[in-house]
Amino acid sequence: MQSRIGVLCLLAIAASHAAKVEVEVTPVQKVVQLMKAMLEKGKKAKQQEQVAFAAKSQFCDDTKKEKTRSIAEEKQAISGLKAAIAAQTAKIAKLTKQIASNQKDVDTWSADVKAATKVRTIEKTEYDKTNKDYGESITALGRAITTLKAKNTAQKASSFLQVSNLQSFSLIPDSAARAIDEFVQQGQAERELFESAPEANAYESQSSGIVDMLAKLQEKFTEERTTLQKEEKNSVHAHALLLQSLDQEITEAKKDIKNHSVEKQKTKAAKSVAESDDREQKKLLAADSKYLKDLTAQCAVEKAEFEAAQQMRSDELVAIDKATEIISSSSVSGKADKHLPKLLQETKAPASFSQLRSNQASQLQAERRLQGRAAKFLHAQAAKFSSRLLETVAFKASADPMLKVRSMIKDLIVKLNEEANAEADHKGFCDTSLGTNKLTRTTKTEEVQTLKAEMDQLSARLSKLNSQIAKLNKQVDELDKAMATSTQIRNADKAKNANTVADSQEAQAAVAKAVIVLKSFYAKADDAANPSFVQEPYTGMENGGILGMLEVIESDFARLESGTKSSEATDQKVYDDFMTDSRMDKAGKGAAVEHKMGKKTETEATKNLKATDLEGTQKELKAALTTFEKLKPSCVKTGVTYEERVARRKEEINTMKEALAVLASNTGTVVST
Repeated sequence: MQSRIGVLCLLAIAASHAAKVEVEVTPVQKVVQLMKAMLEKGKKAKQQEQVAFAAKSQFCDDTKKEKTRSIAEEKQAISGLKAAIAAQTAKIAKLTKQIASNQKDVDTWSADVKAATKVRTIEKTEYDKTNKDYGESITALGRAITTLKAKNTAQKASSFLQVSNLQSFSLIPDSAARAIDEFVQQGQAERELFESAPEANAYESQSSGIVDMLAKLQEKFTEERTTLQKEEKNSVHAHALLLQSLDQEITEAKKDIKNHSVEKQKTKAAKSVAESDDREQKKLLAADSKYLKDLTAQCAVEKAEFEAAQQMRSDELVAIDKATEIISSSSVSGKADKHLPKLLQETKAPASFSQLRSNQASQLQAERRLQGRAAKFLHAQAAKFSSRLLETVAFKASADPMLKVRSMIKDLIVKLNEEANAEADHKGFCDTSLGTNKLTRTTKTEEVQTLKAEMDQLSARLSKLNSQIAKLNKQVDELDKAMATSTQIRNADKAKNANTVADSQEAQAAVAKAVIVLKSFYAKADDAANPSFVQEPYTGMENGGILGMLEVIESDFARLESGTKSSEATDQKVYDDFMTDSRMDKAGKGAAVEHKMGKKTETEATKNLKATDLEGTQKELKAALTTFEKLKPSCVKTGVTYEERVARRKEEINTMKEALAVLASNTGTVVST
């Protein structure tokens, strides 16, 4: 404001009265003014287009970056889902095969149960028949021997019938049957020939041989029946063990079928979910890929259009500037000033000196009146708009001659217009710079926040992966310990069971030997203690049931042997299944550890990359903030706004134009502003 007052003072001192007023404005100069206005308007439009495209370009870059990241994540998710689906498909096929194999085993073992039961039924029938034959034969032989050893005549007579009946038993050998037949025939003949006492002697001499033969047959049949009964017991026991083993195998197989079926259903459900997720991910991938493709094409078109528009705008500005330079040159503007008519009218010269003096006096009075009116108008406008500039001009208008005042006002109007143009240029620069800077600060701030959030997520993921890897490694160590412990226990149990089986077999052999010894003794003792025919055999201490107890003991040892073998087989199968499952579990956990280690390495690399991006983005944000601080003194003002300054300057210019109009209203001079 002080510089403006200084200019006004200089203008007031240098001003002088003039008899005529002339404003040198030609049509060419008017065209130059219009072209300059077009040039400024074009510059402003170009800057606005740059600001708008900067925002749009930033949107394109950010959106393409985000969509590219989303597409990469979706492809990675699809790859993982494909691997999971393939693994689940293979697992379903494996489980189906295992179920079929287990069902085949169940069918086979069920058929074995039926076959073993059928064979056992046949064996039992044969045993019952044979045992019955042995019992009947032994009983018949006993009765025959007793009868043959009888002393009275009636019993002797019936002995031939008893002995003859022995031939009907299937167990009697052919040689014994022939001897019995000969004995019966000879006895019949002798009984017919002799009817006196010598018959008894003859009979006794003939029967002693047959009695020995029958006694040996009875002893043989007794031993064979004992062996048969023992074999039947062993067969019954073996059949029971076989059925128990088959039933256990069938139960385990059915349990495996149930478990595999449940696992198969779970795997199918998981596969269905994975396939559904895969379809959804593919839809998202297709949509994002199409969006990215369309966005890339659209952004490229808009960029090409912007560049073409900017180039056209630049060419237009260059053309206008060049045309302005040409029009403003002496070749055009100079010649126009010289030859073309002005937009001003000049006052006519006085006809005579006296008339000139009179006209000058009248004009001076009129100018004084106009000067007073102009000063009064300027004072009023200065008060209205609180303008010190208008107040200064009003003061000068009341003190200086009109020509000086008009010249001063015109110069001020020009200067104010120049300041307005300069400020408009600066405003365009500030708008462009501040807009771009604000967009950069906003974008970089969001990128910093996003990168920090992503790094937090990556840190959480790394922490989770480390925890999972540690947990899996611990589980693998526990599996190794469990497998080692199970192997140690299995080896100890196996050795113990082997010793138990060996002891049982040795005990059975010893008990069987003792039974044979006792039976042999009682058979001999029976013969020695009963030289005559008596009904009751010698039993001695056998009345205490020692043989029965030994047979029970022998059966207990046999049951201990078979039970230990069965238990050993079961324990071995449980151990084998446990070791197989543990190895599979360990292999799965090892694969999981390897997979998670890969994920950890990938996550760490991503985190390091994000850290580098964060560091670079923070530097860019800091640079944008520094630029903003530099722009603030000249572009961000806390006082009067740009719009308010423009409005005030416009009012000042309009006021001074009106003052010029007042001053020129009665002078006969046309003033162009």
